[in-house]
Parts: sequence; C-alpha cells; structure tokens
Amino acid sequence: MDLNKETAIVEAILLLESEPVGLEQLSRISKLGRTVVERCLEQLNERYSSPAHGIEVVQLADGYVLQPKLELWENLRERYGKRNENKLSRAAIETLSIIAYSQPITRAEIEGLRGVSPDGMIRLLQQRNLIQEVGRKDAPGRPVQYGTTNEFLKLFRLSSIRDLPRLNEEDQERFESDQA
Repeated sequence: MDLNKETAIVEAILLLESEPVGLEQLSRISKLGRTVVERCLEQLNERYSSPAHGIEVVQLADGYVLQPKLELWENLRERYGKRNENKLSRAAIETLSIIAYSQPITRAEIEGLRGVSPDGMIRLLQQRNLIQEVGRKDAPGRPVQYGTTNEFLKLFRLSSIRDLPRLNEEDQERFESDQA
C-alpha cells in the first residue's frame, strides 16, 4: 500500500508541533486511522535511518517528535542546546537522580539519601518543570511525594522512566542501603 501522502502529512504534523504528539492526536489531526499513522511512523523511521538524514522520529514521553540525530547533537549543542545558565549543578543532578530512581519520594527521604536539606534543589527542579508533586505518602503528616515530569523525559531523551540506565549492582546496593 502506497502511503506517501499520508506519511508526508504525519511528517508535517511532527515538524509543526512543538511538543510530542501521541498516536491518538496524530490520528485526529491527520484524519487517518491509528494503524495508518503507525505505518507512517514506521516509514519515517526507515526513511530517516539513512546517514544522509540529520533527523529522526523519537518517541518521548507521551508522543513522537522530530529531533536531530543523537550522534549529531555534539555539533549542534552550542547553538541549539541549552545555554550555560540552564545547566544543572551537581547537587541538582544528584537530587534529580534520586527522585528519578526512587519516585515517588518525599523530601525527608531525599534528605536521608543526600545528607543535606533538598529544599533549594526541589524548588529549582520544580521551576525547571523537571519534577512535580505526585501525591502524598500515607504516613504521619502526609508528606508530599515527588516524581519526574514529561519535561524530564524530553530533556534526557527517554520514552519512559523505565528507559533510565540501570544502576550497577554495587551502586544499587549502596542506594538501597542508604534508603533503609
């Protein structure tokens, strides 16, 4: 089946949208069935797999986006990447890592792992929309629990939190013993 026109429509939608677009939304916007949209995405992936293309279709968070290929990002980062003022400090990265690997997690649990108050880092990460309140723990005082956001997934080019790199056995044991 020739899906050239349909694939071009899906490609144009991905180009014009600034946020990831889910299958249902792609189907609604393009007025194409979900199965057709899935086949169009497959065709785009095949087309862009060639080294002659500088972009690829990436599944991030809740949808799909067109992005520069990862291997080209080093050449593009200076102009198109986050500027230095958007870089996260070591403490912010450490706090974000703890939240990502332990979510949902409370402020006190983060402090127990880091050994210092995470208040400033939590505020910073919330301002950057990398973490959010995801509920309250069923414990005395009902403390707020934090988790990562779709913006976190986009920043680190992850489809879901399950795509985080696995901790090696030593780090996993140390991490779990710190949480106890």
